[in-house]
Amino acid sequence: MTLVLDTTPSSPALPTVAPALPTLAGLDRAALAAALETIGVAPKQTRMRVNQLWSWMYVRGVTSFGAMSDVSKELRAKLEGSFSLDRPEIVSEQVSVDGTRKWLLRLPRLGHEARAPEVEAVYIPEAERGTLCISSQVGCTLNCSFCHTGTQRLVRNLEPHEIVGQILLARDRLGDWPGGFSQSHAAGTIPPGDGRLLPSSERKITNIVLMGMGEPLYNFDNVRRAMEVASDGEGLSVSRRRITLSTSGVVPEIPRWGAEAGTMLAISLHATNDALRDKLVPINKKYPIAELLAACRDYPGLSNARRITFEYVMLKGVNDSAADARALVRRLAGIPAKINLIPFNPWPGTDYECSEWGQIERFAEIVNNAGYASPVRTPRGRDILAACGQLRSESVKLRASERT
Repeated sequence: MTLVLDTTPSSPALPTVAPALPTLAGLDRAALAAALETIGVAPKQTRMRVNQLWSWMYVRGVTSFGAMSDVSKELRAKLEGSFSLDRPEIVSEQVSVDGTRKWLLRLPRLGHEARAPEVEAVYIPEAERGTLCISSQVGCTLNCSFCHTGTQRLVRNLEPHEIVGQILLARDRLGDWPGGFSQSHAAGTIPPGDGRLLPSSERKITNIVLMGMGEPLYNFDNVRRAMEVASDGEGLSVSRRRITLSTSGVVPEIPRWGAEAGTMLAISLHATNDALRDKLVPINKKYPIAELLAACRDYPGLSNARRITFEYVMLKGVNDSAADARALVRRLAGIPAKINLIPFNPWPGTDYECSEWGQIERFAEIVNNAGYASPVRTPRGRDILAACGQLRSESVKLRASERT
């Protein structure tokens, strides 16, 4: 049974986002300092005030300036009159039978936008860890033929605070702030009875993957700034080794990302020859496999301890033969790698089918025997279209009748 939560404004668990005031939640230190200067904070006090706000927002997770007890009443009043601590607005929240949660999130409308854009984020709990999959763009430009997100045109890049905001929102909903688990249950922000579906670890979000909507390397600077906030040891404190950026192969940006951001890297490969990958992942026409793998071999910090993950969706009769498995092993020779085999997750209108389980096992055996770890990713959240390749917001599906 899939649980769909009521997220209308009347629901006490989900306060309505007030779009009138810009939010400070999700900003980096430089942006916070600039914001404080606009309300008259003296330059010599800016660093101290930024550190105060940083601790309250990213260590304690407060959602009101009134809770900031070590900030003067005068400054709190100025902050309340000029800013908010709003997160993205939850349009809907679905909880799968396996505990996976999917949020459809509405972002504040920018000046040129006719309506507020929407993105999706997904939380995947396991026994001792929890992974948050976040989006970097509204829509996508890549048009990968097996991916539902690719059927939605690109609307815009997400701003850094909108990317971080997904993390804050998820931590709110999961009670993943210090002492927050029982408080969130008491406040009604966790669906009753769902505590059993959360990991046993103290932190409910242990890993972050940039595998949601969009190609993160096409929004490089904003994603990098957001991950600097996420990995800051004095705030959200997610280790860079627990952050993974997934790219379809924007080759020129791969070494730059490794040098400037230093997170783990995942490559959406899905084919071992250019003819097939051109069809499955059209960006391959611009950056063919040989160029992509050369960039992977040169990825800064690459080692057996910091392997690249290659994602390979299993498509029946398309890329799942024993010959494909052997070709994959030859292609990746010399790259410290892990290969994630992903059973295809169907979506309405697709022409592809998932490989038979026996064929997936035979494929995995060939890869394993060649010395590569090749776990088969257990499909999660299929019943709520939250699995890999299934994310697609409704941002661009507004009909004329709905605009009246």
